[in-house]
Amino acid sequence: MEKYAVPVAPIGENPKPIARSHWKRSLIQLTGKSDRHYLHDVAPRLMQSYSEIGAFPHTYYNQELPCVTHLRGHHPFSLDFIPPPAIHGFRQSGLGVSALEFDAKGIYLASVTRVGCLTVHEFESLYCQSNGSGAEEDQGKHLLHIQLHSANAVRWNPANQNEVACTSLRNNEVLIFDIGYASSEPTEVLRKRPAVSVHDSSVRLGLSDIALSNDDARVLASDTCGVISIWDRRASKRPQSGLTTNATYGLTSIQLDENQCVIGACKSGFIYIWDLRGGRSSAAFQSHREAYSLPLTSVRLSSMLNKIGPLKAQSNILPKEIQSININPSWPYQLGFHLDDGWSGVLDLHNFQVSHIHCPPPTWLDQLNAALFISLSRKPSWLPKHSIYAVGSTSSNGLHLLDFYPHTSSPCHVDYDDSKNPSETFECKQNVFVPLSGHVTACAAHPLNGTIVAGTAEASLLMISQKHLCKKGDGDDEHS
Repeated sequence: MEKYAVPVAPIGENPKPIARSHWKRSLIQLTGKSDRHYLHDVAPRLMQSYSEIGAFPHTYYNQELPCVTHLRGHHPFSLDFIPPPAIHGFRQSGLGVSALEFDAKGIYLASVTRVGCLTVHEFESLYCQSNGSGAEEDQGKHLLHIQLHSANAVRWNPANQNEVACTSLRNNEVLIFDIGYASSEPTEVLRKRPAVSVHDSSVRLGLSDIALSNDDARVLASDTCGVISIWDRRASKRPQSGLTTNATYGLTSIQLDENQCVIGACKSGFIYIWDLRGGRSSAAFQSHREAYSLPLTSVRLSSMLNKIGPLKAQSNILPKEIQSININPSWPYQLGFHLDDGWSGVLDLHNFQVSHIHCPPPTWLDQLNAALFISLSRKPSWLPKHSIYAVGSTSSNGLHLLDFYPHTSSPCHVDYDDSKNPSETFECKQNVFVPLSGHVTACAAHPLNGTIVAGTAEASLLMISQKHLCKKGDGDDEHS
């Protein structure tokens, strides 16, 4: 009988464990938390699931008359209502949505157009109406629809989500509106002191971007001469201090991080960093006079790009205008940037090196639309998770979803090597292009579910998410 018995390992010897692949889902199901590397593994499936599910043209009315954006959409070559000094600027920048932003909970969406329409949309209403093709937005559900002279940037107040602020390149005012009041007049107007030239004449400077602090007191706005004005709303309607670059080039975009550091990008291709907490570049409110502080450090982006060997070998890298910068909500040390030629990338704030870069085909390949597309400024947006950067295409109607995950497995990483990755990983982890019905000029991602809303050069809003599935009754097929 012994020859039929199964041999057993002697007591005291540990049997060799069976090699099994690690099941990543088990930890998520037990703890309810997902590992960030797992999020990167499933990110390609998320990126491929995005598509346009709704389009909302800006056909709104104000007191039974078409608003200024609606009027320009139907009469694109009518410039009679624009002052002569501004006609050249409007021809260069074109029409369209200039900025978008969700509030902290994703309930409301604020949008501004270049010709001056500020609109606050209810996101749930937009999302529900995107079920049907060609659905028109219910203007009655707008919390706010105001006609301004022009608008270039819009921000929600993080300390008071009822307040939305906007600026314009045509004046030195920060307009703050309270959506709780049904009024077309701002509840507060912050003005910058007029600059004086050598001939004692006032110089009219516009404000390119705006940032608001979490203390509900400080407001920062950048201008076209490289200066950031800082207001303390508790003290005065005039700025008490400021930050300067000591350069003649204007700032195009600013960001305020959690550590009270201000990051600014300018047209000459530099990125500046100031510290509001103190030090030699302190911007503390110590007097009633407006004192300007120099940056702690500055980075020339073209110099960082020239350090990337393969990129330098293929391109002639010159200083370019930085149109927008954004801090990654998942990894705050990642600063996303977008250049005027369509390049996008990430600057690592730990070592001030470019870690990711995406270089789309040049716009001159499409000779018909190259002149229009290259003149339009674009404002990308980070998705709330997965380190995905959404940016409008420069040469076609669509949106690039870029994998900027902080690891060499990202296809946009400067040290990415496809030979070291399995073939299935190489095919899976890649950037995705989402075709759309309009040319994207600005986009914003919902802070909770990741739905993308894109503004176009035609001033319409495009909703980009997963397709809706409608469940019919017995015997009916399920369709999208």
